[in-house]
Amino acid sequence: MGNQLSEPYDGSPEVLEGRDVRSIAKYMKSSECRRVFVMLGAGVSTAAGIPDFRSPGTGLYSNLQRLNLPYPEAVFEINYFRENPIPFYTLARELYPGRFRPTLTHTFVKLLADHSLLDTCFTQNIDTLERQAGVPADRIVEAHGSFASQHCIDCHLPFDGAKMREAVLKGDIVRCSHCGGLVKPDIVFFGEPLPEAFHKTVPRLRGADLLIVIGTSLTVHPFASLTTLVPEGCPRVLINMDPAGDIGTRPDDVVLLGRCDEIVRDLCKELGWEEELDSEWSKTKLMQPLDELAESTLEAREDHAPPTADLAEAAPPVEPAAEAGEVAPTVTEAEIEDARVEAEVETLTEQVEKGLEISEGKGAHAPATVTITPEEGSASVEPQPREPSREADDASSEGKKDTVSANEKL
Repeated sequence: MGNQLSEPYDGSPEVLEGRDVRSIAKYMKSSECRRVFVMLGAGVSTAAGIPDFRSPGTGLYSNLQRLNLPYPEAVFEINYFRENPIPFYTLARELYPGRFRPTLTHTFVKLLADHSLLDTCFTQNIDTLERQAGVPADRIVEAHGSFASQHCIDCHLPFDGAKMREAVLKGDIVRCSHCGGLVKPDIVFFGEPLPEAFHKTVPRLRGADLLIVIGTSLTVHPFASLTTLVPEGCPRVLINMDPAGDIGTRPDDVVLLGRCDEIVRDLCKELGWEEELDSEWSKTKLMQPLDELAESTLEAREDHAPPTADLAEAAPPVEPAAEAGEVAPTVTEAEIEDARVEAEVETLTEQVEKGLEISEGKGAHAPATVTITPEEGSASVEPQPREPSREADDASSEGKKDTVSANEKL
């Protein structure tokens, strides 16, 4: 697919002094590095407690296998959404912005902008954590869309974010008061085109001085193909748990394997930005911390133990030393973080599962549908209806009736 791993380059670098953090930092501080591009994947947000999609056992798709979907990816398919919006709206309620805190890596991208180095941050993530970290909106390209805006899928009129958020968090399926179509956040589903901003910005990569790729397996196209568009002499840096794409096949490719936040901190140390990194990241504490949110969510559920219990079960026990001088086994920060994220993913999946049970009439609350009006001033815009897909046309009348029936409450 154009950027699959080929023979690794084993010669000397041509632009960088070496293939390490120190050499990257030295190059970034030079006059040769003025336009830095960043590509972010789901691995950047896992430290915030948001599961990625494809990791076996812990990824979102893996956890969704136990829910009532024909296959996990259906939750993000536009034709399935038209027939049954309940699974997506249930998941959206759990992933909605404001529930998670940006990570150190998100803050690092902000620092690139603060130091006038960031040209563009391309992100696959829909969580808007780049925005919450303070990265300028005009420097972000959300390649797969995000929760930052929302439109009717039929007449395409925009809707107020506050009203949309209120409806989603209440558990309502949202419909357009103008045409009756379903309203959804501007997340790109399978079967939908990528945002116009993505296509307009891609040519800028030809002028890149440095490309930093963080937390992505580079398997989803066309996003993954962006790594091939920078000049041959542009250093490319991969920060990830595993090798990905064709990074490593050019003379100035650098592959740094490990946790994103840890490697980013090492890079900031070399750049002299570590204090600034911590200072900027500390500002995100103004939002509700993830652990507090998880605790308040679980306390509302009488059938679930608090998150500290989940964490205690997941984390390896620390046994006291049997005799003086004997070193007791320790639990590393990485192990604690793994356990915390695992517990959060499990909690999120169980909340989705509970919401789906309610939507199917198994819960105690009566379902409902809510309509909201387009943003002020948008009603005068002549809507451009999208031609319904063949699959939507072939849907049975019973299936269409169910879509707008009372069975639309999460």
